[in-house]
Amino acid sequence: MLIFFAVENWLSFRDRVEFSMAKSKERQHIERLPYLDKYKIHILPIAAIYGGNASGKTNLFHALNFGRRLVIRGTQPDQEEIPVQPFLLDTDCQEKPCCFEFEILSDEDICYRFGFAVTRKQVIKEYLTEISKQNERCLYHRELDKMEWHPKYKNDKFLSYVFQGTRKNQLFLTNSISQKVEFFRDVYNWFKNNLVLIAPDTRFNYSVLLDEKRPVYNRMKDVLPLLDTGISDLGSKESEIENTFFFPEELKIRLQEEMPENISTQVIGPKNKRFVITKEKGKLKAKELIAYHSDIQGNKIAFDISQESDGTQRVIDLLPAFLNLTKDNPKKVYIIDELNRSLHPLLSRQLLESYLNTCLPQSRCQLLFTTHDIFLMEQSILRRDEMWLLERNNHGVSSLFSLSDYHKVRYDKDIRKSYLQGRFGGIPKFLLSGMLDSIDYKEEGHHDT
Repeated sequence: MLIFFAVENWLSFRDRVEFSMAKSKERQHIERLPYLDKYKIHILPIAAIYGGNASGKTNLFHALNFGRRLVIRGTQPDQEEIPVQPFLLDTDCQEKPCCFEFEILSDEDICYRFGFAVTRKQVIKEYLTEISKQNERCLYHRELDKMEWHPKYKNDKFLSYVFQGTRKNQLFLTNSISQKVEFFRDVYNWFKNNLVLIAPDTRFNYSVLLDEKRPVYNRMKDVLPLLDTGISDLGSKESEIENTFFFPEELKIRLQEEMPENISTQVIGPKNKRFVITKEKGKLKAKELIAYHSDIQGNKIAFDISQESDGTQRVIDLLPAFLNLTKDNPKKVYIIDELNRSLHPLLSRQLLESYLNTCLPQSRCQLLFTTHDIFLMEQSILRRDEMWLLERNNHGVSSLFSLSDYHKVRYDKDIRKSYLQGRFGGIPKFLLSGMLDSIDYKEEGHHDT
């Protein structure tokens, strides 16, 4: 689970902003909040992040994604620079480090604080702390090329050797895993296996949906017809790659030479056509997901997924995440940027309510999302501490705050109206009234006569 996240000097976040999934003092919907008995705290299972266009919602998503990628992928030996993106509207920030801090609950129900500060050239600081109810113990603390160890690890010569071999532009956590150090794998595995980020253009791996042995395949077949997509069933069609017209010859040759036997890869072609390519007995085969619709006679008619609406394709890409969230305690943290993109507000609401109905004190999964959908801004669905607002000031600096910070907001208040009236912030600031009507222009090729 994600308990806390902070970022500083990243894109529009010049100053440190903090995001907490620990519950506040309010009592609404407490029956569905995960409870950590070991720490005697409740953690929120969901968070909705609102804000005007360019307020910083996607920047927050990118910050979380950067942290994950730097941990699990690291930097390559021939890669000189870390791809940081500091705040650009203040020259003082250009050479300052970008700072990230995570508090997480691992699969072993242990809470850790992991943080790092990086510039383009190097890791300035990195630390890992284990948190118990009574105290905290720092497992390691790195400052440039210096490392301080917890007494438990201080005399471990192999750990010191691994640190000495850690490049200046590489996280020690990442290198320790590559060197088969097991002490910190619990933290690394959380980033790799538990934290899942879904961007607006993220495409679900169709190789999973095309495997009829996987539970998600049958669950998708059962649920899609219930969502008013017009899809009555799912299936697939297979052909040899030579008979699939859109594949460039160069790609065919490369796949033939480089793909191992019985390994699948997803290829996205024109018009969002998606194929899963598998090499079997030296031959490349292309498998494509098919959606079936029923005609007026009740016959099943096959459609390419690319023929479906943008909304239906978005549902197909998002639904596996929601199905996973509602199964037995998956311990996943899904973060979705622009949840409402191409989805009807009622469908978004139904998906969220279906998830929340499965949340219990023993749950260990979470859903965080950015959205403009104010129909979800309702206290019968979300607690006030589960609603966050992002706002950008005149200097281009984003700030982040929770609706629970407004202590005078009653539990029975229609907060959508107050939000749209600008009482909480987090909405676009229009400088001109009727600004489009006031602009005197002549369209190219059109002149007054």
